[in-house]
Amino acid sequence: MALRETGPKLSPEQYEQNFTDISPAMNARQAAIEAARCLFCFDAPCTIACPTHIDVPAFIKKISTGNPRGSARVILEANILGQSCGRVCPTEVLCEGACVMLEKGAKPIEIGRLQRYSVDYILDRNIQLFRAGAPNGKRVACIGSGPASLACAAELAKMGYRVTIFDRHEFPGGLNTYGIAAYKTRAKDSLREVDMVRGLGVEFRQKTAIGRDISFAQLEKDFDAVFIGIGLGETEALALPGEDLIGVRGAIEFIEQTKLGSFAEVEVGRRVACIGAGNTAIDVVTAAKRLGAETVHLIYRRGEKEMSAFRYEYELAKLDGVVFHWFAQATRVLGQNGKVSGIECARTRLEQDAGSGKVNVNTIPGTEFTLDVDMVVRAIGQKPVTDILRGVSGIALRADGTVGVNEHHQTGHKKYFAGGDCANGGKEVVDAVAEGMAAARGIDSWLGAPRGRN
Repeated sequence: MALRETGPKLSPEQYEQNFTDISPAMNARQAAIEAARCLFCFDAPCTIACPTHIDVPAFIKKISTGNPRGSARVILEANILGQSCGRVCPTEVLCEGACVMLEKGAKPIEIGRLQRYSVDYILDRNIQLFRAGAPNGKRVACIGSGPASLACAAELAKMGYRVTIFDRHEFPGGLNTYGIAAYKTRAKDSLREVDMVRGLGVEFRQKTAIGRDISFAQLEKDFDAVFIGIGLGETEALALPGEDLIGVRGAIEFIEQTKLGSFAEVEVGRRVACIGAGNTAIDVVTAAKRLGAETVHLIYRRGEKEMSAFRYEYELAKLDGVVFHWFAQATRVLGQNGKVSGIECARTRLEQDAGSGKVNVNTIPGTEFTLDVDMVVRAIGQKPVTDILRGVSGIALRADGTVGVNEHHQTGHKKYFAGGDCANGGKEVVDAVAEGMAAARGIDSWLGAPRGRN
């Protein structure tokens, strides 16, 4: 059923303009000029700051000498998803945040855009830089097709393993395909990287749910090791009265609509409220404005200083005209005729508990206020999807539902390894890639397979 009121529809040209890359691609001349600014530091703090430890000076040097193919090889050796990470990584707090140019009071090198330039060069030309290693007779299954599994599968394939990825979705790519705002990266960009992994001989079995279409017992029988890279699931519930009204959506579910269909088909309220202040919440409010919502509110029970969203994401939302309500707690979703008509909130304050020292968020009596909205989006984190693992002997789940692993990303069941959001609770794409690659090395070490990389 339709929302109470929807935002005005825009022209196809306006949608495309609104969702154009926030970090546009460089051309060869721009890349050469930017690469020439790099000091090629010996200790390379930018490389240290990158979770996958891409040799940043080396790949930039190859750009400056007119060798984008060689540059892409340096990047992809360390991070097979270097193209998407060049688009979506929080470079301002990772590699670019560590750039020595900042110490000189200058603008840091645009490492993310240079990285994307090099990898786009080989993707645009369908250049396959790597080959599968000589077969070693061992088989590995990866559950989930997101960044962690893609990285694990690619690394194992280069070592000579026969790898099969099982995924319940129609399309592979996980978060990159379904869950990152379209103004950062499109689904087609994610699928180009998937094709690069497929080119290494990795097999993809989509629309296949483990535990439903194939059992864990069968996986254990057919494969020498199993990597769990299932990410996180649906958005957490608010547990508020009125949450079942038409117009209450989950953040991930809302973003997914912007990735796989036309922007005109996405239903967005004329007035939208989003609860939460992480990067996903910022994705929601920014996307809502760009889809045509006239007024967009972000509600957060703590203050601006406590929000977990990155600063540059926050500044982007402010530029789009999002209204921020700090120290505000949503208490009830209001409705008319079964549809969202508003959201009731109360002001909050942070108070330290005298006994434990813990800082609590308490509502202030008599400060209630109401926002007139047609749509409410939950952005307070995602549910774990690890319950399917409870029947697997030896796999331990932590209190928060994440998979327990050792330093080699191996679980208590020696045949199973895990990485990415299902193990770390939800970090960046680059962290998932780093963990997937580390797990691949752990699997290889455990199996003791002979290997030849190409």
